[in-house]
Amino acid sequence: MTSGSPSSTPPAAPVSLGEFGRIRRFFAPLTGPAALGLADDAAVLQAPPDGRLAITTDTLVAGVHYVGDELPEMVARKALRVNLSDLAAMGAEPIGYTLSLALPRSVDDSWVAAFAYGLHEDQRRFGLELLGGDSVSTAGPVTITITALGRLDGPALTRSGAKAGDLICVSGTIGDGALGLEVAMGREAWPSDVAEALHDRYLLPHPRLGLGRALVGIASAAMDVSDGLLQDLHHILEASEVGGVVQAGAVPLSSAAQWVVDSDQERWLPRILAGGDDYELLFTVSPDRLDMVNMIADRLTMAVSAIGTIVADSGLRVQAADGTDLELKQWGFRHF
Repeated sequence: MTSGSPSSTPPAAPVSLGEFGRIRRFFAPLTGPAALGLADDAAVLQAPPDGRLAITTDTLVAGVHYVGDELPEMVARKALRVNLSDLAAMGAEPIGYTLSLALPRSVDDSWVAAFAYGLHEDQRRFGLELLGGDSVSTAGPVTITITALGRLDGPALTRSGAKAGDLICVSGTIGDGALGLEVAMGREAWPSDVAEALHDRYLLPHPRLGLGRALVGIASAAMDVSDGLLQDLHHILEASEVGGVVQAGAVPLSSAAQWVVDSDQERWLPRILAGGDDYELLFTVSPDRLDMVNMIADRLTMAVSAIGTIVADSGLRVQAADGTDLELKQWGFRHF
């Protein structure tokens, strides 16, 4: 990790390892040869000789992207996984990542140790390593920025290839992340099994890396669902200069989310359609390739659902089971 000048302010009691001690103790063990032990100004990475690199950056801020009282190892894993979800949406295979931390002085070494442990666990799971980064102190909330690099062995999946007649598909289930946030914020008193299942999905997304790589050359457009199904679909429609029709009843729900919708459909169905934090893959595919998609899904033991159709007209419509258009007040999450 690169760093600025050491602070002249004496460390608060109890004495911590300090910036450089934390780097050596907690983060240097997460690196491989490319990072040069975090002892130089940059990593040296061997680029694929016949391929390209996909690069993505995401920032998580306490109180905005997570509640703030989660275990640090879970925060670390989510911070890494949201970047891996972006690589999945491009059809890339993860190689490594950089990490920048802005931490209040109240964050102690035990928090950093647990955070590093979470990174270690997911590095092993997804096969990548830390390449470098930065660490600074802040008077504001914990802020975590990760830049992830992935290898592209062929063309990248993009948002701009959808064509009229294509099917709109999504992996997994939708809405668990948004409903899990309600649980994390303590705003809903749902049955314990429902609440726990939704909260777990909010805390720990599952980047669909295998599916993303398998869809290269098959899907016409793709992205991940981070800011809400409808808003993210709208990005594909804009980039592809097409329109879309989504069948609300075809959107796949987990059993926990279905319980919530059944309790008050008018309230919760719009929230599910517009809520974020799912990190599933949203993609379009020609109908004659749907069998190929289903074979891939079976091989990966993953559910994939067709939820609508790309149309030539611009705009996005959401239809109820009776064919009428739903009037929705919100389409997704926006920071500004």
